[in-house]
Amino acid sequence: MGNGTATADLEVALEKHRTELTGYCYRMLGSSFEAEDAVQDTLVRAWRNHEKFEGRSSLRSWLYRIATNVCLDMLSAGNKRARPMDLSEATPLAQAALNPRPDHVWLEPMPDARVLPAVADPAEAAVAKESVRLAFMAALQQLPPKQRAVLILREVLAWKASEVAELLDTSVASVNSALQRARATLAERSDAGPEGAVSDPLDEEQRKLLERYVKAFEGYDMTALTALLHEDAIMTMPPFDLWLRGTADITGFMTTIGASCAGSRLVPVQANGLPAFAHYKPDPENGGFTPWAVQVLEISAGRITGFHCFLDTQRWFPLFDLPLRLEAEADQAQQGD
Repeated sequence: MGNGTATADLEVALEKHRTELTGYCYRMLGSSFEAEDAVQDTLVRAWRNHEKFEGRSSLRSWLYRIATNVCLDMLSAGNKRARPMDLSEATPLAQAALNPRPDHVWLEPMPDARVLPAVADPAEAAVAKESVRLAFMAALQQLPPKQRAVLILREVLAWKASEVAELLDTSVASVNSALQRARATLAERSDAGPEGAVSDPLDEEQRKLLERYVKAFEGYDMTALTALLHEDAIMTMPPFDLWLRGTADITGFMTTIGASCAGSRLVPVQANGLPAFAHYKPDPENGGFTPWAVQVLEISAGRITGFHCFLDTQRWFPLFDLPLRLEAEADQAQQGD
């Protein structure tokens, strides 16, 4: 690594892979922050050991090998990240209580830009987007770590079985068997598939649905909101384990425990390959608006089926490069940015 040019070239070569590696580690770990740590660790290890990299494989597959080992080490503690509905039954509104659980319990949201590299092929882009959606991510978390790696490498990244076997130091037969078991587990989960998935880019009907949603939410119009929600829609609010099912409980919650969200502003963002919004609620003390949640929406057949509010704004808003305040006069300008 003697001269500065080689060092700079290596830095550029490694950095080129950051987004796709972050996507891979995020699918493996279910955590935005752990994924970014894992990629940083991978790039540092690659940097330190570059002398030992003899070019027998491509730099990319060598990086994936390092990243896989980093993720498998991180997963050896056996922690599976989940959504509230993976952990308990729905709570009727009358019994709703807000009990937080620690951060490491939850599947975390992720900005698209950090995990979806720009690709020319629309089919490839669609697969990448589908594979970071919350339902698919939650299903992945149910797989043992090795099966998770095999499924992601084979199905999402389209590696050959022989390439995966080499990366994991195992046989093609054991890769195929792990893939079959992983597919069987996912097939048992009705919500893991792409059916009813959001089109990419959004079609006219979906765009209109989102416009109506913003209008209904900002106007806190529960009748309009009920018309947009699927009758079995689900609302979650990590870090709280509470989740609600059905329009009556969701709108009932919003007008009681959640009543301070009336008069909020929504700013569109991209998260998990799904439509999402930064939700700012009114700040009665200082005027303007204060961060409240990153909302990620699931849509199917012209209705909102999932309404997932990630409330830890001190973590999420910086991750999405969002301001920690909206001024009252400036909120329209902010939305136009």
